[in-house]
Amino acid sequence: MPNLVQRLSLQMKQSPQQVLLSSLLQLPILSLEQKIKVELETNPLLEMDEEMEMEADQEADQETETVEVVDAESDDEKKEDDAIDDFEKEEIDWDSILNDEETYEYRAPRDDSAEVFERPEVAHTTLPEHLLSQLHMTEMTENELVIGEYIIWNIGEDGYLGYPVDLIAENLEVEVDEVEKVLKQIQLFDPIGIGSRNLQECLLIQILEREDRTEIATEILRDHFDDFTNKRYERITKKMGIDLDDIRDSIDEIMKLNPKPGEGYVLFHQNVIVPDIAVEKDSDGEYHISMNDWNVPHLRINSSYKRLLLDKKKSSKETRDYIRQSLESARWLINSIHQRRATIQRVMEAIIEKQHDFFEGGKEYIKPMILKDIADEIGMDISTISRVTNGKYVQTEHGVFELKYFFSERIRSDVGEDVSNKIIKNLIKEIIDAEDPNKPLNDQRIAELLKNKGFQVARRTVAKYREQTMIPVSRLRRKI
Repeated sequence: MPNLVQRLSLQMKQSPQQVLLSSLLQLPILSLEQKIKVELETNPLLEMDEEMEMEADQEADQETETVEVVDAESDDEKKEDDAIDDFEKEEIDWDSILNDEETYEYRAPRDDSAEVFERPEVAHTTLPEHLLSQLHMTEMTENELVIGEYIIWNIGEDGYLGYPVDLIAENLEVEVDEVEKVLKQIQLFDPIGIGSRNLQECLLIQILEREDRTEIATEILRDHFDDFTNKRYERITKKMGIDLDDIRDSIDEIMKLNPKPGEGYVLFHQNVIVPDIAVEKDSDGEYHISMNDWNVPHLRINSSYKRLLLDKKKSSKETRDYIRQSLESARWLINSIHQRRATIQRVMEAIIEKQHDFFEGGKEYIKPMILKDIADEIGMDISTISRVTNGKYVQTEHGVFELKYFFSERIRSDVGEDVSNKIIKNLIKEIIDAEDPNKPLNDQRIAELLKNKGFQVARRTVAKYREQTMIPVSRLRRKI
């Protein structure tokens, strides 16, 4: 028997506008440009304002552009909001609402230093292209060429084969021996060792191709690789029946080999960091923030669709509903772009205020700060600050930094000052750089040296910070 039950519950739901703004906030500038291009292609009501683009280019020589978004609370926009809510009402004056050409336009600042003409890019040869050209100059059967191309397209940027040989054979429906045969030929291409499956194979291939190789170095790589990578040199000398002096030259020989043969073929533009923000200090000592979004297109609502929405005789209800949804989407996008810019600006202003000493003096003066400090300062949620700072970079007088760089834990010194853990990491690096390479310092000894400098840091903390700075343990830093 059906029952009628009342339940009270609390739920958190985000509006479509909030979801869109959240997604835009976490996009770096290049991804934002790509997102806008996709929206321009998929939303017919969005279009680039070419006239505004030309005006902005002309005004760039005279003054710095600023974001200009018509006030969302203007009388015309209030009318349009009412019109969308009461879409089917005849008494709405659609003509005065939708034909307003000044509504929902986004104007991004133009870079007055931008070059008029684009430079022609230098031709680059990618790693697959370099290998394929060698493959097709090799005497192989048609079937072997197919296997070779499959192998090459599965070689990663570091030069290693990222796919098991048996799976390659299974996918191509060939024998494993055939794949192994082709792979061995590819591994002798330039650069030597390309397509190796692990570091040992890569180094062994390279050293076997050297005419001046030593038997000791070859034996170390072939039979004692694990001891070599862990720098257990005494164990190697005991197994091989030689002295440390006998393997010193061989170790130097091995260290000259290339552990990542694929390096050097990654295009420059694939690794370049484009700062989202630039901070400059003027002659009065004030810091000014400029957003690097001059390449973001000017957006506006397509007027032809506005007229189609007004003409109810020539357009069906389904068509008008689609236009209305596209109009809403276009409005949300343009307003979200504006809000994204304003939010990043506010966060950066708060960071400059909190980290003023850093911008004045450099890395040594960075202060401990957490996301909550900025969130409380500007009255926003911590998750919003996290989205803003993640993956975005700022250009300063002291270099280019990810916004996350300015956030760090607090460590108290002996004199009672709160110090950023980044300063401790730098001190650990300085201590390790100055150590005797024949007798590297362990984490406990580093903790004692930090204590002498006035910082009470536990051995476990030293180990954590050392690992975060990609510094190996003392045993692996040892040299002979």
